[in-house]
Amino acid sequence: MWMVLGLIAIAATILNLFLYFSGKDYKVAMALGLSFTALTMCAEYSLVSQWVKARDWSALEDVVPGMEKALWVLVIVSILLNTAPMILGRGKK
Repeated sequence: MWMVLGLIAIAATILNLFLYFSGKDYKVAMALGLSFTALTMCAEYSLVSQWVKARDWSALEDVVPGMEKALWVLVIVSILLNTAPMILGRGKK
């Protein structure tokens, strides 16, 4: 599920940037991009929760350390890309 939500978040972010550079209203796409990023994080957390409930320590040990760094980077990039039009728009006024 996290993969589908992540792909939707990426598509919404691309749409957000496309709408901004086209001069159209981008705020709904920005909200969708950030919302689907949050939903992706929740789905990922649910997956880790399932591993804990199943006591699948090997999955946790293998995946979580690398996943933590990747998720931090991806969330920061998502925030920066989705808010860039808003920040750039202020500079034009």
